[in-house]
Amino acid sequence: MTANGMVLEALPGALFRLKLDDGREVLAYVAGRMRMNRIKVLPGDRVLVEFSAQGDSRGRIVRRL
Repeated sequence: MTANGMVLEALPGALFRLKLDDGREVLAYVAGRMRMNRIKVLPGDRVLVEFSAQGDSRGRIVRRL
């Protein structure tokens, strides 16, 4: 499952607090390919988040929009 959202704040440990378009707030980390290519994610950026099938309280940022 994927969703669009905006980065609210950067947290220690390479985590980010996001506000999704549906109003939920979740924690997310930067996906491996974004980390390898050194794509920076800053507060205020619009991002695409991918969630696992187990739960949707945490996700990974797969693209900066």
